[in-house]
Amino acid sequence: MSMLTPPGMGGKYRITGRRFPHMRRPRNRRRIVLAVASAAVALALAGWGTLQLVDVFSGGGAGESAQAAHGKGSQGTKSGKEDCKAVPKALPKPDEITVNVYNATPRGGLAKTTADELQKRGFKIGKRENAPALYDKKVDGTGLLLGAPEAVDGALKVLGTQLAGTQVKNDQRTNGGEVDLIIGAQFKELTPRAEADRALTALGGQPKPAETPAKC
Repeated sequence: MSMLTPPGMGGKYRITGRRFPHMRRPRNRRRIVLAVASAAVALALAGWGTLQLVDVFSGGGAGESAQAAHGKGSQGTKSGKEDCKAVPKALPKPDEITVNVYNATPRGGLAKTTADELQKRGFKIGKRENAPALYDKKVDGTGLLLGAPEAVDGALKVLGTQLAGTQVKNDQRTNGGEVDLIIGAQFKELTPRAEADRALTALGGQPKPAETPAKC
């Protein structure tokens, strides 16, 4: 053993004079890497947990906010469609309406004289005769206007300007341009023409007949 060999050391640590042993501490790189990885995982889990808590206490995340915004926009579009106004349907003119005049009273000649006056006012005249048994002497008011369901807000409304106090009924006919005027027991005469013309003008100037949905 060389004199340079420390006491108690031999074997591979024996100094022979040709080379010196290197006394190194064991390296802990593996432990360091594992420690760094564990710390990174812990930080990631802590961050994820924080986000979950924020989401819970805030009542929803960004995804829900986006969905809410999208839903609000959809409702706005729907509301716009619902607010789309109906387009008024034009009333027929007197010369587009055919009127059948029936007399349901015991007084003779009323059907003819009434039909003649309506013709002067621009209406087309169909039949002029006594009322059928269903209505003969059974109309108590000034008159009864009878026509198809579609004529209620069309031809019957226009004809109604010529005689105040009339009743309006529907039947099974399909021609909305042909209507009946059945003269009742309280009939005296048609509404004066000047007054009827004003009512007809006002009716045409304020289109309030049946309205059809607009194409929005």
